[in-house]
Amino acid sequence: MSVKTQNERILFGLKVKQLRQDQGLSFADLSKASHLSVSYLNEIEKGKKYPKEDKLKALADALGTSYDRLVSTELSKSLAPVGELLQSNFLNELPLDLFGIELSKVVEIIASAPVRVGAFISTLLELSRNYALKEENFYFGALRAYLELHNNYFEELEEAVEKFIRQHDISPARPINEARLKQILEESFGYEIVEGGLDAYPELLKLRSVYLPKEKRLLLNSRLTPSQRAFQFGKELGFNFLGIQERANTSSLLRSRVFEEVINHSKAIYFSVALHIPRRPFMEEVEAFFKKDRWDGEAFLNIMKKYDATPEMFYHRLTNILPRFFGMNKLFFLRFIHDPAQDTFEIDKELHLSRRHHPHGNALFEHYCRRWVSLSLLRDLHQMQREGKYVDTFVRAQRSQYIGTEDEYLCLTIARPAYPSPNRNVSVTIGLLMSDELREKIAFYEDPAIQFREVNKTCERCPLTDCAERAAPPAVVNKREEWRRIQERLAELNS
Repeated sequence: MSVKTQNERILFGLKVKQLRQDQGLSFADLSKASHLSVSYLNEIEKGKKYPKEDKLKALADALGTSYDRLVSTELSKSLAPVGELLQSNFLNELPLDLFGIELSKVVEIIASAPVRVGAFISTLLELSRNYALKEENFYFGALRAYLELHNNYFEELEEAVEKFIRQHDISPARPINEARLKQILEESFGYEIVEGGLDAYPELLKLRSVYLPKEKRLLLNSRLTPSQRAFQFGKELGFNFLGIQERANTSSLLRSRVFEEVINHSKAIYFSVALHIPRRPFMEEVEAFFKKDRWDGEAFLNIMKKYDATPEMFYHRLTNILPRFFGMNKLFFLRFIHDPAQDTFEIDKELHLSRRHHPHGNALFEHYCRRWVSLSLLRDLHQMQREGKYVDTFVRAQRSQYIGTEDEYLCLTIARPAYPSPNRNVSVTIGLLMSDELREKIAFYEDPAIQFREVNKTCERCPLTDCAERAAPPAVVNKREEWRRIQERLAELNS
C-alpha cells in the first residue's frame, strides 16, 4: 500500500470517527471489536496513523461497513467541506508553525465537531467565492497577522543586516551610495543589472523591477528615483544574503503561488529598509524629534531625507522602531493611492499593531472619510498640481478623534506623486493611539498648529449632518435608524 499523505490520513481519521459515532461505539467498544488498541485508534482519528490492509479489514468489520467504503476517498455530505478545505492550498501553504499552531491541533478541532466545523468552513468558502477572494488575499491577511504578532520587529533580520554590513565593509555614513550596492550585486552575487530594462515593455512600466533568475538579470524601470533604485538593490541583496529561494521575481507581489513568497518578500523589504536606515542613529533622531515643543514638518522630512529614503521606507522603519523601543505599540499604518481623474482612493497597504484600529481598509465600495488627513493631503497635493505648482513631498499632522468613541490618534502623513506610475498620487500615514503616556513622550502633541478634527470610518457610516467633505449619503446610518424605528413600533404594539 502506498504511503498516505497527511491530508489523506486526516480525512480517513475523520471518516473513522464519524462511522464510530454513527454506530454509538466508544473507543473501548471499537478496540474490543477490531482488536486494535485504544491508543492506536486515537492516533488514527487524529490523522497520525493509517492502518495496513489487514487492520483496515478488521476495522471495517467492527464499524459495520465494507472495506471498499472505508478506504474510499468519497466523503459524506458533512465531511465534504472539510475535504475541500484540506485539498485547497489554504492549510497546505500557510505555515502554521509561524503562529505557534500545530496542524494536529487544528485537526483535533475539526475532528471534535466535523459537522459544525464543516458548516463553518463551507460558509467561509462560499463568502470567498462571492467576494472573488483569491488565495493571495488570505496570504496577505496572514502576513499582516504575522507582522502584528511580532510588532513588526525581527531581531534575526536586524542581526543579518549588521552581519552583511560587516562582511561587505559598508560605510556607517548614510545614505548608502547606490553604486556600492550595485557593485556588490554584480561582483558577489553575479547579477547583470540592466538600467531601463523595462522600457521596451509598456505593459510592465508600473513595475519598478523584474528579476530573471535563469540569467541573473535585474531589469530596472528607467523612471525610478535614485532612492527607489537603491531600495530595489537592497531587496535583491536581502534575497541573496538571507538565502531565500522561494521568491517573487517582480518588485511588487502581483499574484503569489504560495505563502512562502509573501513572507519572503516581506523579509527582503525589511532587510533593505534596515540596511538603508540603521537602527541606532535613527532611534536617536526620532527621539530628538519627539522632544520638540512644536510640530515641525520640515524636521520630520529631514530625518527621511538624511537617509535618502522614500516615505514608504521611512514609515516602515518607524513601525519597526516605535513599538519596540518607544513603547508606542498601539499604532496603524495606511498607504492610499489616489487617482485624481476618477477621484478614487484605495488602500493598498495597511498594518495594525496591538489592536484593530478605526481607520482600515473597506472592500464594500464605501467612501473613506474625507476628513482623514491621508485623503485631505492628497486632495491638496492634486490641487497644487492643477495650479502648476511642483510638489515632491508634502507633510501634515492631525489629531483625529473618532466620532462616538474616546479614541484619538496623532496622525503623521506624507503625500507624494506615485513614481513610477503617472497621474497618481500616494500618501502614507502612521497613526498613534493617544494616551497619557504617549503625551509625555511627544512634547509637541498639544501644539495648536496641529489640526484637530472629528472623523469617522466612511461617509456611509457617519451620522454627521453638517460635513462639508461628505462624499456619499449616510446609507448605513439611515438603515440602522429605520430598523430602530421598526423595533420601537413593534415594541409599542406588543406592550
